[in-house]
Amino acid sequence: MVIAIIGVLMSLLFPAVQGVLDAAKKAQAKNDVMQIATAIIAFDTEYGRLPSTNSTPQQVTGPVLDALTGTDTNLNPRRIIFLEVLNFKRGKGGISNSIFVDPWAKPFYVALDGNYDNQVGVSTNGTVSSTTTIMKKVGVWNENANSRQQVRSWD
Repeated sequence: MVIAIIGVLMSLLFPAVQGVLDAAKKAQAKNDVMQIATAIIAFDTEYGRLPSTNSTPQQVTGPVLDALTGTDTNLNPRRIIFLEVLNFKRGKGGISNSIFVDPWAKPFYVALDGNYDNQVGVSTNGTVSSTTTIMKKVGVWNENANSRQQVRSWD
């Protein structure tokens, strides 16, 4: 009887715990999105240019990530660390296979205003192929089709 009562209590408690964990992951993803956007703006302020001239949405990897973390001395000759990223940890996000991913292991994307008209094309529904224009210099989001898990820097 005691075991049955404990089982019922656990079954009632599990959804609440899962909701709290999902909220923590979303908060972590939102924090990462804002840090990426802030790092790109700081890079632009420091060097007078964006870390990439590519205006199309791209994953936060390669030259952009190397410039922000200070590992690319061509783009970031002063080796200033604008963004600190740890290796991927489940539920926390980080670098996985040279790509900055969210806590659900989905990649972060960035769109930069390469022509400096204060407009970027960004994903609004979880797919890079469908974009909308926002009045920002930088747009950062995670590629997550689940609307409860998607975060965007312009929200």
